[in-house]
Amino acid sequence: MKRFAAFVLPLAACGGERAATAGERIECAVDGAAAFERVCTVERAAGRDVLLTIRSPSGSFRRLVATQDGLGVMAADGAEAANVKVIGPDLIEVSIGSDRYRLPARVR
Repeated sequence: MKRFAAFVLPLAACGGERAATAGERIECAVDGAAAFERVCTVERAAGRDVLLTIRSPSGSFRRLVATQDGLGVMAADGAEAANVKVIGPDLIEVSIGSDRYRLPARVR
Protein backbone atom coordinates (compact mmCIF):
# COMPACT_ATOMS: atom_id res chain seq x y z
CA MET A 1 0.00 0.00 0.00
CA LYS A 2 1.25 3.44 -0.87
CA ARG A 3 0.82 6.50 1.34
CA PHE A 4 0.57 10.09 0.20
CA ALA A 5 1.70 13.08 2.22
CA ALA A 6 0.77 16.75 2.33
CA PHE A 7 -2.92 16.68 3.21
CA VAL A 8 -5.51 15.45 5.67
CA LEU A 9 -9.11 14.62 4.87
CA PRO A 10 -11.42 16.55 7.16
CA LEU A 11 -14.04 13.86 6.75
CA ALA A 12 -14.01 13.08 10.45
CA ALA A 13 -12.98 16.48 11.68
CA CYS A 14 -14.79 18.64 14.18
CA GLY A 15 -15.15 22.38 14.17
CA GLY A 16 -15.43 24.79 11.26
CA GLU A 17 -13.92 22.59 8.57
CA ARG A 18 -16.14 21.05 5.94
CA ALA A 19 -16.71 17.43 6.89
CA ALA A 20 -18.42 14.70 4.88
CA THR A 21 -21.42 13.17 6.56
CA ALA A 22 -22.71 9.65 6.04
CA GLY A 23 -24.50 9.47 2.73
CA GLU A 24 -23.07 12.77 1.49
CA ARG A 25 -22.82 12.80 -2.28
CA ILE A 26 -19.45 13.45 -3.85
CA GLU A 27 -18.33 13.84 -7.45
CA CYS A 28 -17.06 10.67 -9.06
CA ALA A 29 -16.32 9.15 -12.45
CA VAL A 30 -16.60 5.38 -12.13
CA ASP A 31 -16.80 2.36 -14.38
CA GLY A 32 -14.76 4.15 -17.07
CA ALA A 33 -16.92 7.30 -17.19
CA ALA A 34 -15.14 10.38 -18.54
CA ALA A 35 -17.27 13.03 -16.81
CA PHE A 36 -17.66 13.56 -13.07
CA GLU A 37 -21.14 13.46 -11.54
CA ARG A 38 -22.23 14.02 -7.93
CA VAL A 39 -23.69 10.53 -7.56
CA CYS A 40 -21.34 8.60 -5.25
CA THR A 41 -21.93 8.47 -1.51
CA VAL A 42 -19.43 8.37 1.35
CA GLU A 43 -19.75 6.38 4.57
CA ARG A 44 -17.13 6.74 7.27
CA ALA A 45 -16.08 4.75 10.30
CA ALA A 46 -13.85 6.63 12.71
CA GLY A 47 -11.15 4.99 14.72
CA ARG A 48 -7.43 5.61 14.92
CA ASP A 49 -7.73 6.35 11.19
CA VAL A 50 -10.91 6.95 9.21
CA LEU A 51 -12.20 4.16 6.98
CA LEU A 52 -14.12 5.58 4.03
CA THR A 53 -16.48 3.49 1.94
CA ILE A 54 -17.37 5.21 -1.32
CA ARG A 55 -20.37 3.73 -3.13
CA SER A 56 -21.37 4.28 -6.74
CA PRO A 57 -24.93 4.08 -8.09
CA SER A 58 -24.11 0.75 -9.80
CA GLY A 59 -23.47 -0.83 -6.39
CA SER A 60 -19.70 -0.96 -6.70
CA PHE A 61 -17.64 0.47 -3.85
CA ARG A 62 -14.09 1.33 -2.83
CA ARG A 63 -12.62 1.51 0.65
CA LEU A 64 -10.00 4.08 1.55
CA VAL A 65 -8.11 4.80 4.75
CA ALA A 66 -7.63 8.46 5.65
CA THR A 67 -4.89 8.58 8.26
CA GLN A 68 -5.16 11.02 11.13
CA ASP A 69 -1.38 11.40 11.35
CA GLY A 70 -1.21 13.55 8.21
CA LEU A 71 0.25 10.85 5.98
CA GLY A 72 -2.73 10.89 3.64
CA VAL A 73 -5.00 8.43 1.90
CA MET A 74 -4.46 4.86 0.76
CA ALA A 75 -6.54 1.99 -0.55
CA ALA A 76 -7.87 -0.06 2.36
CA ASP A 77 -8.15 -3.27 0.41
CA GLY A 78 -7.70 -4.71 -3.05
CA ALA A 79 -4.65 -5.00 -5.26
CA GLU A 80 -4.78 -1.52 -6.77
CA ALA A 81 -3.11 1.44 -5.07
CA ALA A 82 -4.85 4.78 -4.60
CA ASN A 83 -3.29 7.65 -6.54
CA VAL A 84 -3.96 11.06 -5.06
CA LYS A 85 -3.59 14.50 -6.56
CA VAL A 86 -4.42 17.90 -5.15
CA ILE A 87 -6.82 19.71 -7.48
CA GLY A 88 -7.76 22.68 -5.28
CA PRO A 89 -7.14 24.26 -1.89
CA ASP A 90 -9.83 22.06 -0.28
CA LEU A 91 -10.13 19.22 -2.79
CA ILE A 92 -8.24 16.10 -3.82
CA GLU A 93 -8.84 13.58 -6.56
CA VAL A 94 -8.33 9.93 -5.68
CA SER A 95 -8.07 7.41 -8.49
CA ILE A 96 -8.05 3.65 -8.19
CA GLY A 97 -8.00 1.78 -11.45
CA SER A 98 -10.45 3.53 -13.78
CA ASP A 99 -12.49 5.02 -10.90
CA ARG A 100 -11.95 8.63 -9.77
CA TYR A 101 -13.36 10.42 -6.72
CA ARG A 102 -13.21 14.05 -5.58
CA LEU A 103 -13.00 14.42 -1.82
CA PRO A 104 -12.80 17.41 0.52
CA ALA A 105 -9.34 17.75 2.05
CA ARG A 106 -7.23 20.23 3.95
CA VAL A 107 -3.94 20.59 2.11
CA ARG A 108 -0.98 21.09 4.44
